[in-house]
Amino acid sequence: MAENGTQVVIVGAGFGGLWAAKALGGTDLSVRLLDKNNYHSFYPLLYQVAAAEVEPELIAHPVRRIVRDTPNVRFAMLEVQRIDLERQLVCGHDQEFHYDYLVLALGSTNHFFNTPGAEANSFTLKSIEEGTGLRNHILQCVENAAKLPPDAAAERRRLLTFVIIGGGPTGVEFAGAISELLFEPLTRDYPDLDLRQEAKVILVEAVDSLLRGIGGDEYVRGRLAHMGVDVRVNSAVARIEPEAVVLASGESIPTATPVWTAGVRGASLADDLPLARVRGGRIPVRPTLQTLTHDNIFVIGDLAYLEQDGAMLPGVAQVAMQQGEHAAANIVRLHAGLPLLPFRYRDKGTMATVGRSAAVARLGGRLYTGFFAWLIWLAVHIFFL
Repeated sequence: MAENGTQVVIVGAGFGGLWAAKALGGTDLSVRLLDKNNYHSFYPLLYQVAAAEVEPELIAHPVRRIVRDTPNVRFAMLEVQRIDLERQLVCGHDQEFHYDYLVLALGSTNHFFNTPGAEANSFTLKSIEEGTGLRNHILQCVENAAKLPPDAAAERRRLLTFVIIGGGPTGVEFAGAISELLFEPLTRDYPDLDLRQEAKVILVEAVDSLLRGIGGDEYVRGRLAHMGVDVRVNSAVARIEPEAVVLASGESIPTATPVWTAGVRGASLADDLPLARVRGGRIPVRPTLQTLTHDNIFVIGDLAYLEQDGAMLPGVAQVAMQQGEHAAANIVRLHAGLPLLPFRYRDKGTMATVGRSAAVARLGGRLYTGFFAWLIWLAVHIFFL
């Protein structure tokens, strides 16, 4: 595609950026989609990669294949290093792209809330590389535990203790998945280990309930307990050491695998931009999804801060996808000299699995739990995959 005409640059090929690019397909705008990876990751199933339930390639889809039928959209694999708002340039190491309209769909990164040792000593789940690395580490921990002599009980318990910090959807889903991995196939694969007695999966949450924003706390806690997960609410983490998680109560939990799922903040690349910031490093936007100071810059997804009905919109895929489509529509309107439309999120429901064949789902104001909720979850994810 020749770089002429009106240029739209979209930074980030996650849910928001990809949906924006697809919505701009077929317009008279030249669209350049940028991302450091040449694949789109289906992050809702990343925890299953980390728990050895699915292979990484099942949740990674080539971006070029996704946009190849839209002639006005081109993809470039680029790790963006800076964005020059005055010159309207997005710059990488050896390439730069001029924009007339810019869509920032950078997503989020981990938020450690200044917890000492958390960033240095925790495993996280924000990329396929992190998911596969965590999976390999878990399997290696079990392998190393199997090699220990009988009198190394304390070290064996440390290797077989898995602490998940954060009781949101990712934490709950990963706790259920790893418990199934340990207490089902690995129990059969390692007959010399008594995994049901020696392995521990501990889920800690700083507040008094799990899955806030979805609901079903009592059901989720009961289901996880039945699966062998030790659920601890009102249990803030004071610090994470190289070989232990220390709670605010003073209790130290020896572990080789602390997994941080407790929070996210806006992507760090945006920190260098001369734009306003609010909590979690997010960029406040107008209802049209434009920044407060630049009419030609739109921010969507986890990086955007926008309130609706008195509350901040959640950082979920549905918000990012709808904002991507809306930002695209407003760019077309802005280019045509038409008034822009305010964004309104249409909540299609939220859900989380609690192991195989069980889930919680909030749809249309109603809460569903158990097998029926899992069928809903399954249908939605198969549709997207």
